[in-house]
Amino acid sequence: MSRTASLFAAPLLFLVSLAPARAAVDYAREVQPILAENCFHCHGPDQKDRKGGLRLDTREGALKGGKSAIASIVVGQPADSELIARLHSTDEEVIMPPPQEKKTLTAAQKDTLRRWIAEGAPYTAHWA
Repeated sequence: MSRTASLFAAPLLFLVSLAPARAAVDYAREVQPILAENCFHCHGPDQKDRKGGLRLDTREGALKGGKSAIASIVVGQPADSELIARLHSTDEEVIMPPPQEKKTLTAAQKDTLRRWIAEGAPYTAHWA
């Protein structure tokens, strides 16, 4: 690298080092409310209302998957996670939440779930 290029690169590297790191996704504050509002009605703790045998309110249930035995969450791999695939599907037979539920996740909510899975999909207990 030339001396002139080094003079320009050094300040840029310094500025990049000052940029705040993005905080990890907080399950209780960010993820659980999304899942509770959009998913737990059909994939939550109530066994009689649970669809497809899938339970998303527990990490074990989400990793195991439902009757299809396809893991909803593949830890660290949102691109391989059925949850992410279904949220982004355009097929009305596949997309979640289903159209008849009249619920739609925003792009920001989908991104939060994607980042959470990429970060290892940790579930945390409620503080109370």
